[in-house]
Amino acid sequence: MDLRDKVVLVTGAGRRVGRTIAGSFAARGAISAIHYRSSQREAQEVVGEIVSKGGRARSFHADLEKVSEIEAMVSEVLATLGHIDVLVNSASVFTRKPLEEVTERDWDVNLNTNLKAPFFLAKFAGLQMRKLGAGKIVNIGDWAGIRPYNNYLPYTVSKTGLIGLTRALAKALAPEVQVNCVALGPVLAPDEYRSEDIAKMVAGTLTKKMGSPEDVARAVLFFCEGTDFATGATLLVDGGRLIA
Repeated sequence: MDLRDKVVLVTGAGRRVGRTIAGSFAARGAISAIHYRSSQREAQEVVGEIVSKGGRARSFHADLEKVSEIEAMVSEVLATLGHIDVLVNSASVFTRKPLEEVTERDWDVNLNTNLKAPFFLAKFAGLQMRKLGAGKIVNIGDWAGIRPYNNYLPYTVSKTGLIGLTRALAKALAPEVQVNCVALGPVLAPDEYRSEDIAKMVAGTLTKKMGSPEDVARAVLFFCEGTDFATGATLLVDGGRLIA
């Protein structure tokens, strides 16, 4: 897919990896739809950065735990920008708790944000893509969806489900829309991680280094502009963590 003038909706694009992904699409000439939930200031900063470089971008708000807000946001993007050609499901929550402390709310937050929201975003945007005759959806997963982390049970279940969802959506939206997943390893440490926590993450990889948001963005771009033949695939960008 030639990304110039294509509309790309990136969830969680105000911060961290989502921000870099959105900027990478803008650098290709795409029109960026920047989703945020609580990071309004950061989302506006992203829009400002893209526009200052001659690109086109707008921010859109939605609480991804609420399907009604997801549908309203997709409708707003379509009304404002005309269509959606690429959807990147980057927004995610990552909560560490031992099994004994996991609550129903912990379960709901993880599953709603990390699994249910990507499904409904893909439904509302993907059906529109199918009518247009082409589209790309990329889900941002985690290697823990294949080999679970300890003390992140709802999170790892949600990411396992996301890999399965990728395959199911690839079938449901074929042949017009290709749906793929990028499963991350240690790319950006959570803000609360200490230096020793980060060192342990790095030691657990084969590359013995942290990945970067740019590594993720390049993988996403591969699925969108590098090939029209891959669908239902999960690409590990984890520094070899899964097999270490």
